[in-house]
Amino acid sequence: MNSTEVLSFTDGLGIDGETVLLDRRSFPTATDAGQRVHTTAANSRSVLVSGGSRGIGAAVASHLAVDGHRVATLSRSGNADPSSGLSLACDVTDAESVELAVKQAAADNGPVEVLIANAGITDDKLVLRMGEESFTRVLDTNLTGAYRLVKAVAGPMLRNRWGRIVFISSVVAMSGSAGQANYAASKSGLIGLARSLAREFGPRGVTCNVIAPGFIDTDMTAVLREERRDDVLSSIPLNRMGSPADIAATVGFLTSDAGGYVTGAVIPVDGGLGMGH
Repeated sequence: MNSTEVLSFTDGLGIDGETVLLDRRSFPTATDAGQRVHTTAANSRSVLVSGGSRGIGAAVASHLAVDGHRVATLSRSGNADPSSGLSLACDVTDAESVELAVKQAAADNGPVEVLIANAGITDDKLVLRMGEESFTRVLDTNLTGAYRLVKAVAGPMLRNRWGRIVFISSVVAMSGSAGQANYAASKSGLIGLARSLAREFGPRGVTCNVIAPGFIDTDMTAVLREERRDDVLSSIPLNRMGSPADIAATVGFLTSDAGGYVTGAVIPVDGGLGMGH
């Protein structure tokens, strides 16, 4: 080991006097494109990313496209970054729209082998002020929409005995969040769905996992009041927001051959915000 540095934690974290030996070598980051192993044409996969026009979905689509995969993105507008591949308009609350989009993606890129179900909405209200339409609309997009996508793409995966499915959930799926009963329920439901699919599809070589992002710098978090943002940041051990690239790097591993023995997992990418859940 190279020279080490001894740190003493005496800053009120509850572990006064503990010393830790740290290797001083720098570690490459997961999002450093120069360190990534790019996919060759021989193992390029057909990828479908829902909610791919911005934020986490756009970062995932870009990451996988750079890695050499054939990517199709879905969004209501159909306006995603053209450098990430095919962009299709799709409403995940409409089964016919999903089926048509999947057919278009397959026609261009081949049968879908990797599905990233990321499309999601919020409609935050306290339960006593939340109408049933608000509750069911969020679940229809975030949870049932993921189910529709799986139904549309699973057949070829199972026949070919290879596939990767990743659901983008949230830290609130496990912690809950006042004013977000609909959103938390939808994101928690993805965990049960993924683990059921992991058992159903596993014998055919198809994995299904969940990523639970924490406080990520996206349009969805940008609308929060400054006081709320500061409050959340104060509860994150790493003391910073995450980036969409952090999620994309995790997706990259789970959808690779290296991630082939991981299934039914819930992977937090949250800076430690959800520890204990």
